[in-house]
Amino acid sequence: MQDIRPIGSPHLRRPRKPIQPPRKISVTDKNNLPPIISQETKSSLHIIPLGGQEEVGRNMTLFEYGQDIIILDMGLQFPEEDMPGIDYIIPNISYLKGKEKRIRGVIFSHGHLDHIGAAPILLRNLGYPTIIGRDMTLAMVKKKLEDFEKGSAQNLKTIRVKAITDKIRLGSFEIEFFDVEHSIMDAVGVIIKTPDGTVIHPGDWTMEKNANGKSLVTYEHLSRLPSPRILMLESLGAIVKNPNRTTEKEMYFNLEKLISETTGKIIIGTFSSQIKRIGHILEYAEKIGKKVALDGYSMKMNVKIAKELGYIKMHKDTLVPIANIHNYPENKIIVICTGAQGEGNAVLSRIITDNHRFIKIKKNDTIIFSSSVIPGNERTVQRLKDNLYRKCDNVIHDDIMDVHISGHCSAVDIQEMLRQVRPDFFLPVYANHYMLKEAEKLATRIGFRKENIFVLDNGNVLEVQKNKATILPKKVDTSYVMVDGLGVGDVGQVVLRDRQVLSEDGMFVITVILDNKTKNVIGNIQITSRGFIYVKDNFDLVNETKLQVKKAIRDTTSKKTSPEKKFIENAIREVVGLFLFQKTERRPMVLPVIIEV
Repeated sequence: MQDIRPIGSPHLRRPRKPIQPPRKISVTDKNNLPPIISQETKSSLHIIPLGGQEEVGRNMTLFEYGQDIIILDMGLQFPEEDMPGIDYIIPNISYLKGKEKRIRGVIFSHGHLDHIGAAPILLRNLGYPTIIGRDMTLAMVKKKLEDFEKGSAQNLKTIRVKAITDKIRLGSFEIEFFDVEHSIMDAVGVIIKTPDGTVIHPGDWTMEKNANGKSLVTYEHLSRLPSPRILMLESLGAIVKNPNRTTEKEMYFNLEKLISETTGKIIIGTFSSQIKRIGHILEYAEKIGKKVALDGYSMKMNVKIAKELGYIKMHKDTLVPIANIHNYPENKIIVICTGAQGEGNAVLSRIITDNHRFIKIKKNDTIIFSSSVIPGNERTVQRLKDNLYRKCDNVIHDDIMDVHISGHCSAVDIQEMLRQVRPDFFLPVYANHYMLKEAEKLATRIGFRKENIFVLDNGNVLEVQKNKATILPKKVDTSYVMVDGLGVGDVGQVVLRDRQVLSEDGMFVITVILDNKTKNVIGNIQITSRGFIYVKDNFDLVNETKLQVKKAIRDTTSKKTSPEKKFIENAIREVVGLFLFQKTERRPMVLPVIIEV
């Protein structure tokens, strides 16, 4: 097996001992299947994305060879605008039902939620297969499991990737690793070797440059892996044609300048997963004698994990509880918090609305947005900035100063990666469909043959066998599995459609008491409206509606007939629904309630 040595800048990883010969780890299963399938068998490599091919998030890919299955990532997807009440969406694993014993391992490329967020649910449903990752990633997965279900992390079987040179055998699959640049510690690229092809998958990645424009990490060594080489490349930046690439060094210089020169307190809004950046701020704050308060559950937990692993080195007195910030001069305080995406209950939003118990913004404070805007959140973030500008004279974001760098590739990076790796097949992944198509164009422009590029949909099955790749006709079910509170998958399209109707035109509840014998209406018909009209301002419409209800009941019932209550309710629903649309051109959800006495 090829010995792949660590590459890249040493500051990206904790100092390690001198490189030892590669660790070789083998995982066998209860059925005692042969770990290697020979070239002579009829097996072929199947690559099946369960998510990440038509959206940003929900990243999860299956690799199947013979009787062996491995999984790369188990991410979540945040809800779209037409999904009211949904917390998040996870991959559909119905394809794996009955195949749980064939799963040799789950590899996590890094610790962002779009790669590990679904792990607590999916690992439990799959019987807790072995998980593989680097220290920070494994620690974050364990924490997610404990937050979801206390004690569940005890069920985990883990293989820790100690060094980039580690080699792991998972049934028919031979797993190796390589360094990548990303915005979280311990991100790792994955090499999956099979008799029919070598998959190269960097997970999320970028090409960080030094001041001279030279890449800190190169990938030429991957071009020497066995053919056919199948490059699965995150392509979120395929539409970023001319990036104004700020180096990490320049970004930190700008942040340090702001931190050292401010006259009031500093509030930095960023993602809780930006551990590397948060660690740098903490260490710099200690150097210049400032105190740091963290706010936001995920922020505190991630920093705690990084400290325990030795990724953040600082004196414990540098961190102070958010409740104690008033014990220090304001120009000696830095608050690092969540909420830069404008989430309603997040810290930054509570600060702006004066609902934070300990933080009040003053004109001479400095607010820094050290994060990018998640696609779809543009209006929310703009509103957040507008409100901050009303309260503070010093709001700093990317449009003003380089205080953030993306952890994702650009169009130029994608072409450079293709030139260095020289794959036989190219699979753009982990982005919206149009971005994947743009990545395809980038490849063809530098001479890559279009017939060797595969833009897959979720659920497509790509078969690779003896230098030939084909998309099989049958797709795997990748329909949405939505999580709402404690419910997983119990909110389907019918419930979601009802929620959409309620959010658009509201509801109109009609309560009628009927005499069981005469079918006459007893008392007054009660009308309740939510999100449709204000009843007290629309007496005429309400009274006309009551007449329509009585008419519907007369037309449906008689003394000689005793129709089902549902039949009467349906009649009321149809008559009132048509009447309200004629009067308002709106379609509220009409809910008749018949009480027989």
